[in-house]
Amino acid sequence: MSRVQAIKGLMGAVAGANCRCPAHQSMAGPATVRRVPSRRPSAVTPTSSFAAGTAQPDHDYAFEMSTSSLRFGPGVTQEVGMDLKNMGAKKICVVTDSNVAQLPVVEQALRSIEQHGFEDTVVSVFDRVRVEPNDESFKDAIEFARSRSIDAFVAIGGGSVIDTAKAANLYASDPQADFLDYVNAPIGAGKPVQTPLKPLIALPTTAGTGSETTGVAIFDYTKLKAKTGIAHRALRPTLGIVDPLATLSMPRNVTAYSGFDVLCHALESFTAIPYNERSPRPADPILRPAYQGSNPVSDVWSLHGLKLVAENLKQCIDHPDDLEARTQLHLASAFAGIGFGNAGVHLCHGLSYAIAGQVRSFEPTSYKGHPIVPHGLSVVLTAPAVFEFTAPACPDRHLVAAEALGADVSNAKHSDAGAILGDALRAFLNDLDVEDGLSAIGYSTADIPSLVEGTLPQERVTKLSPNPVDRDSLAEIFENSMTMY
Repeated sequence: MSRVQAIKGLMGAVAGANCRCPAHQSMAGPATVRRVPSRRPSAVTPTSSFAAGTAQPDHDYAFEMSTSSLRFGPGVTQEVGMDLKNMGAKKICVVTDSNVAQLPVVEQALRSIEQHGFEDTVVSVFDRVRVEPNDESFKDAIEFARSRSIDAFVAIGGGSVIDTAKAANLYASDPQADFLDYVNAPIGAGKPVQTPLKPLIALPTTAGTGSETTGVAIFDYTKLKAKTGIAHRALRPTLGIVDPLATLSMPRNVTAYSGFDVLCHALESFTAIPYNERSPRPADPILRPAYQGSNPVSDVWSLHGLKLVAENLKQCIDHPDDLEARTQLHLASAFAGIGFGNAGVHLCHGLSYAIAGQVRSFEPTSYKGHPIVPHGLSVVLTAPAVFEFTAPACPDRHLVAAEALGADVSNAKHSDAGAILGDALRAFLNDLDVEDGLSAIGYSTADIPSLVEGTLPQERVTKLSPNPVDRDSLAEIFENSMTMY
């Protein structure tokens, strides 16, 4: 099949994935579903259908497509020094963590900077990034950056490293800002970023977060034992250097958990509330959120990313030296990153922040050092229950997702969409030996009230669910996630 034919086929699949339900429907006619009174236009509906006269006045009527520049290819890490020289950067901050700092990718990047830099180039290495960063580890990196006159940042590592570099760049560029000024409401003020930032080059060493494409930086806010973050398009890296060779050193669990993040990025963004059903409509374009709801452009990236992770994650786990599979999974991470970076995520991520923030003693292999629920694991453990809950709002899309995971949906009924996708996810995860639900990482039904309270502040993402949630429905999802199989 030619590349053009493949693209046409993909776009046809996306166009055909539109639901007849109110949440994902064209302007034709209504359908009855659980608590979702919205309508969705087709992915191929002309823009005239979104004219101001047809939209509800409190809903948005436009979406934006924004992403970092990406360079992809095995060995492309060696070009980073040339990029920095082309930017005129002489005072460079390399951000990484203590484990990644020992890997060949960091040595290669530093060698490239030395080889191509100016005579007076100065490189400062910050290697104290915390895996699953918190407010204190962010502040440590911010202080490091503020104490130096940095021209450009280079982040080498997974999402924790790249997110930390984003925060360091932001607050070093606005030295008078208080830490909570830019943190998402309601925990922080959610101030829009208007200060010019320095160039940031991201070299992801995991195929998971897609952080090299997004304007989001996530951290644990220790005071509330919950995750939150900073979200603005200005935080996007200037350039993402995506080198599949950099992922070959990932341990099995890191590969798996990172891949689960890709899986949920793709699923959540593909099923998120439509952009023209999100409210309130921004009074100024600068206030339009990065997570704006599913839209015709993000659909393409999210669906293709889902197919790639479904086809390649197990191969990467079982055969870590398979460069072709690693390459495809790294592409999946970037594609899903572009998708969710412009559409958003919803319940899997919204619930995950409390799951990770309230961890007590769980320490998985390859993450020793402190109790931790790796981000990818925290999002995927609730995925079957989440999509069983959201399926009535847009069953067609859930069936498309299930088919991408290998389910036979040829004779499927809309009323069975949640069960079909939930079972497809359970089969996919069981085949990868994923922990059996929240109980396997130390939680019990007695923890549900606390988990619900930790989720409620995550309205920035939970409100993108196609099926609205309240305390009772959150509690039900947590209860149904105590075991998966």
